[in-house]
Amino acid sequence: MRWILILILLLGTAIVAAQPAGAPANLTTARVVVSIGNFYNEQTPQLKAEDLTVTQGFDPVPVSRVIPLRNGIELYLLVDNCSDCEPGTKFEELSRFIRTQPQTTAVGIAYIRNGRLEIAEPPGADRERAIKALSPPSGGSPASPFGALRELIGSFKQDSLRHVILMVTNGMDPAPEASPNPAAEAAIETAQRAGVTVFAIYHPSADYLNTDFERIYAGQVQVAHVAAETGGEAYFITSGPLPSLAPFLGDIADHLANQYVLELSLKPAEGTGALREIDVKTTNRDLEVIAPAKVWVPAKGR
Repeated sequence: MRWILILILLLGTAIVAAQPAGAPANLTTARVVVSIGNFYNEQTPQLKAEDLTVTQGFDPVPVSRVIPLRNGIELYLLVDNCSDCEPGTKFEELSRFIRTQPQTTAVGIAYIRNGRLEIAEPPGADRERAIKALSPPSGGSPASPFGALRELIGSFKQDSLRHVILMVTNGMDPAPEASPNPAAEAAIETAQRAGVTVFAIYHPSADYLNTDFERIYAGQVQVAHVAAETGGEAYFITSGPLPSLAPFLGDIADHLANQYVLELSLKPAEGTGALREIDVKTTNRDLEVIAPAKVWVPAKGR
């Protein structure tokens, strides 16, 4: 009887081994842009598939390719008109940031005025034209910046370029507080579907000293949430204006110079596609990999 049981177990194992789990024909390719954050050696490292572990829940996700991205960015500077506290020198730093972008980066300028999106200059190669369109915020009626952000994300064409938005905002929504913030969540979903990375620099309104600190903090939390969920970063120190934007603009420039596309093998989504949560980590303790919290997975055959 014992030998019969062993034989059954061996046959069962052979049958399971003969049926490939998750055969490539049943998978689809999803692509996600990640950035290298901090690295602690003199030479910029090259990210490789063996440096990464990607999971969906508790299930490992195969990384089929890691493609370095060095060219082709459409970058919008999105300035919230409410962020009008001592903007003068900060905008000189933004101008220098624009001038130092690689020639393959197209820079555009947009504003949030009373919660509405205004595109002052579409992305282009003319740096001086973009700088001319960049003007310090003058203040205005408080309004959520996230509806305008979502609209700007929707203005990008579906092409092979990387799409990046750098927001300068206080992140405050005058509407009754809700957790999670519906406008911020809608902007995150739109960015994740379109593969747009959002960076955010907190800059307060001129009356921030007379503003309830809890509302200021809530705005900072929302911009940090939007940036982190889309694979970017948010920058702030206190509730006041940053003494200088230069170190943070330099950090953003480093991120953009060290981005990669990960091609992931996942089960196809139903319908036209779906967002799925992923967790991207690195096995290299000298690296920080910054990735969106979700990836858009196409349906079978798309």
